[in-house]
Amino acid sequence: MLRYSLRRLLIGGGMLFALSILIFIMLRLTPGDPIDAYIDPNVPMSASDLAELRVTLGLDQPLPVQYVAWLQQALTGNLGHSIKRPDQPVLGLVLSRVGPTVLLMGSAIAIAIIAGIATGIVSAVRRNSLADLSLSVLAVTGISSPPFLSALVGLYLFSVYFRWMPSGGMLTPGREFSVADLLHHLILPATLLAVAQTALIMRYMRASMLEVLNQDYVRTARAKGVFEFWVITKHALRNALLPVITLIGSTIGLAIGGAIFIESVFNWPGMGLLMVDAVEGRDYPVIMGSTLVIGACVIAVNLLTDLAYAMVDPRIKVG
Repeated sequence: MLRYSLRRLLIGGGMLFALSILIFIMLRLTPGDPIDAYIDPNVPMSASDLAELRVTLGLDQPLPVQYVAWLQQALTGNLGHSIKRPDQPVLGLVLSRVGPTVLLMGSAIAIAIIAGIATGIVSAVRRNSLADLSLSVLAVTGISSPPFLSALVGLYLFSVYFRWMPSGGMLTPGREFSVADLLHHLILPATLLAVAQTALIMRYMRASMLEVLNQDYVRTARAKGVFEFWVITKHALRNALLPVITLIGSTIGLAIGGAIFIESVFNWPGMGLLMVDAVEGRDYPVIMGSTLVIGACVIAVNLLTDLAYAMVDPRIKVG
């Protein structure tokens, strides 16, 4: 298991290194000059001032030299300073937004796992029934609905029309912190973020469960008179979960993409809202730093998923 973990860790490190190169190149290929973000349009600057600023920022160096300099700083935890907030380091800004995003995504993923597995089992056990058809229609609708559409529709229905949920924010302004108030603000964006993941997990769980239920050992258990609940939970569920575990890891990336829209619509103070503000303000250090941190989190989650899959599936050699 140790050698397998080390191999996966090395692969994850290589992916993170490749991601850092991709982030750097993509931002350098965006239209415009990066130095424009550092210039105040209301303050005139001469050509010599611009040249001096370019030298100070290291933008006069070739791209490979700029990347190596940035990577060296990033490895020490220094991701630079925000252009729009010069007194705040990028790492501090990112870390201050990690908590709300983890709370939102963690809640959404927990909802998706519980609801997706449960509905997938029900759909498979009651194949071709009204419940199966209804859940399949809902799953297709959920998969087909982009996050921004789900967010806007959910916001209008539950916050504007019915007025059941808050329309934005993480806490009620001016009110003392309470868990109940936090949950009241969390439940709607987390549920909307979980829509696509729940639908995907449900479809995979249904297909996997149907395949397992047709296996000989399941029919043998039923022939022996084993109670149906134990046939499903003890004999079929574990093997049916194997492909679903891999899918759960891959949905982290979908959740991150959806979180950007959800946080923007609901003004949730997380990483997604930080990135949107950084893109709008062309705050390159914040864009690069936050993207790198998010990429590292996705790679780490995929690594944990691979390890969990290896522990569940005895067919994988982990020596």
